[in-house]
This record gives sequence, C-alpha cells and structure tokens, in this order.
Amino acid sequence: MLLALDTATRMLSLALHDSVEIYAEYTWQTESHHTVELVPAVQSALRQARLSPRDLTHLAVAQGPGSFNGLRVGFSVAQSFALALNLPLLAVPTLEIVAAAQPPLAERLIVFAQAGRGRVCGAACVWSAQGWQIASETRIETPLALFAMFSAPHTPTRIAGEADQSVREAIHALNTAQDRQLQLATPAWSLRRAAFLAERAWARFRSGESGDPLRAVPFYLHQPSVPHP
Repeated sequence: MLLALDTATRMLSLALHDSVEIYAEYTWQTESHHTVELVPAVQSALRQARLSPRDLTHLAVAQGPGSFNGLRVGFSVAQSFALALNLPLLAVPTLEIVAAAQPPLAERLIVFAQAGRGRVCGAACVWSAQGWQIASETRIETPLALFAMFSAPHTPTRIAGEADQSVREAIHALNTAQDRQLQLATPAWSLRRAAFLAERAWARFRSGESGDPLRAVPFYLHQPSVPHP
C-alpha cells in the first residue's frame, strides 16, 4: 500500500493506493494549516480504509515547486514514516501531478501551480506514449507573463492548475489582445489529486527506482531563470 502526500500549495491531497485500487483519497483547501491538518487526515484515511501504518509498503510526496512551509511539512511527514517503518520514498514533481490528470489533447498544454505574491510556477508539456511530459524549464512568473511565454497566437492551448482571479484575467487579456486561444481546464480537471501522484510513483517503482528516503529532496523555485549570455 502506497501513501501519497501532496502539500505543495494550499490545496492538500493524500491517497492510499495499492497499484491496483485507490483505497482512500482526500483533497481539501487549507489556510496554511498544513502542520495541524495533515497527520490527522492520514490517520483518518488509514482508519476508514481499515489499515494501519504497518500496512504501508511505499511512500510518495509532491516534490515542488511550491510553498516552502507546505513542502517542508509534506517531506517531514513522509520521511518520518519512511525512516520509522523502513519504507521507500519517491518525490514526484508538482507539475507532473497536474499534467497526469489531463486527457490526451491535440493542442498544447501549460500546467501551473500557485507560487504566492501574485505569481505562478509553470511549464509547457507535450504528449507522448508515456503520457504528458514536461517539455520546458519550469518558470515562476505572473500568470500573464507565464502564459504568454508558453503559448503562441492562433494556437489552441489548454491551461491547467489552481486558478484564481488573476489567472482568469490573464487568459482573458491574452485571448483578447494577442489573439491567443487559451482555454482554462475546469476545476475538476485542474485539481491536483494525490491519486495521480501515487500512479506516477508506482510507475517509477515498477521501473526499478529504489526510493531512498534520504535522496528525496524538495524543489524550491524562487525566481525566474536567468538566461545565459
């Protein structure tokens, strides 16, 4: 049984997944109460699934980018379980989790997560036989700058992630003034669910990754990449 934890932003999610079935999945918004809400939610999920921590065999955690405090809590809990129970742990990039929820598309895909201070972190994706793959550097920008960077005029582009008013305004501005064809995925498609995190982790475990807990580290993205001269 794999326990997957995603605390990268204010949208928290956890799942219990045995590689065949989902036994439990919780996803909810928190007001930066990651520390006090996560462990009781894990305990509740285990109890409702009629499991105990001793039934866990694998662990996965959202790697980031995301908020410093959110990622710190997720890694702290995941590594505590891993070291106490001698379990393998994999860290899965946050944007891969968003992309994994999207269906195959003919158009382009941009995935993003909230980064605070009016910014989002995001990347462009391409579809392959293995599903959606991140195909660009991950950037942290305003929504307007990020979506303009990874889209082109007259080219249908799907955008998926935690959308607030600034995201919607950026899409409207680009579609109106720059002839972009951006379409925001619905909230259900944009939700970052831990079940997808679990599936990405199971695929990596099956491919032979060991999941050394001491090598699982968060990915913090603090500022835009500086182009080389």
